Amino acid sequence: MDEEQQSFFSTGDGEAEDAPLPPLAARMRPVSLDEIVGQPHLIEEDSMVRRMLDKGKAPNLMVYGPPGTGKTTLATVIASITESKCFKINAVTSNVAEMRDVLGRARALRQNGKHALLFVDEIHRFNKSQQDLLLPDVEEGNVTLIGATTHNPGFYVNPPLLSRCHLIKLEPLTDDAIATVLDRALTDDDRGLGKTGIKSSPEVMKSLANFAGGDLRQALNTLELMAEYVGDGGVIDEEVLSRFAKERRVRYDANEDEHYDTISAYIKSMRGGDPDAALYWMVKMLLGGEDPRFIARRLVILASEDVGIADSRALPVAMAAYQACEVIGQPECEISLAHATVFLATCPKSNRAYQGMHKAKAEIQKNGVQPVPVWLRDKSGKANREAGNSKDYRYSHEFPEAVSGQDYMLEPKQFYYPKEAGSESSVLGRLELWKKLKKDLKKTEKS
Repeated sequence: MDEEQQSFFSTGDGEAEDAPLPPLAARMRPVSLDEIVGQPHLIEEDSMVRRMLDKGKAPNLMVYGPPGTGKTTLATVIASITESKCFKINAVTSNVAEMRDVLGRARALRQNGKHALLFVDEIHRFNKSQQDLLLPDVEEGNVTLIGATTHNPGFYVNPPLLSRCHLIKLEPLTDDAIATVLDRALTDDDRGLGKTGIKSSPEVMKSLANFAGGDLRQALNTLELMAEYVGDGGVIDEEVLSRFAKERRVRYDANEDEHYDTISAYIKSMRGGDPDAALYWMVKMLLGGEDPRFIARRLVILASEDVGIADSRALPVAMAAYQACEVIGQPECEISLAHATVFLATCPKSNRAYQGMHKAKAEIQKNGVQPVPVWLRDKSGKANREAGNSKDYRYSHEFPEAVSGQDYMLEPKQFYYPKEAGSESSVLGRLELWKKLKKDLKKTEKS
């Protein structure tokens, strides 16, 4: 590791020579763009980052993506290439006093012909005032800002600060990309485990990469634990891998984009009639520690929004699953969630009731509210009866098919349009019959 990279992991000045080595994930951190894996949009010859660095310029960046995809790595590499003094701040633990101190040191470096890079981890944790504090020095070029976050910066970073940065999204690393680094870590004598003589196979490394779920840091940490387990000269095989796989936990943060992306995939899978995908995303959420009641609430919404009249059993099934989550709890309530998930995914779909509600809302917002017809108004009380409320109301049950021919709006409008899907097909036929009966009755009244 070079001096700038080492500064990220040192424990302070005067560190003893026999101090423990940094973790394997820190030692294997790339020291150049060419060592970065799985993010081709960063390292390609015509990429924006590479072109700016080739000109000796350090761009202001807002980098977001899942854990272990290279956000901190990118900052260390840029600092090394541009020979910038790198300051690291974690937005969770930092405060205004620390920021003022760092920005003051950055200005002093610039006056001496040097440059500073400020890496702010979890920048979405900064409030508006803290973010605004960065603006003048970023604007004047006193410091290069690299903000890192697992959230979408568009929702959490102030627009003025965001507009001064290039936005870069890092994707979860592929299994092949992670396996490449794991193989490198096993054989590297200087930074990796090469001197331990530990062996493994490409197949095992590929399986380990798969367990990491796109998180390179997690993969390297697990490899280091396995290396300690087998000892120098040992072999990391399928049996060793299986021991660690039993304790594997799905990467899933209920407060991050992963939460919203996964629930979105779950809902869309059920809406699209794919029970297998729906079960997969449901299990991912449950293994990741998601509250089963949150999943159940989404089932209740989907039952009315996307299934609706096509199968009216959907809503009570979804409500029963929610009640099971409340009364029974985990892990048994997961069975009820699976039951409801498969049922809703395989139901015929219709959103016509949902659409009808929005059409009615749009009508009222555009044209205002119609008064209630006199014949439909409440007749309770002497004043209401004297006003003639309900005087001309026709009791539906006294007519064939319970159709009296009477209107229920002063200006009748249609908002609900049935669909030929599941049980709603019969509703379509029934409403057509009622419309004909109503039309015939009105003709009879006029004649």
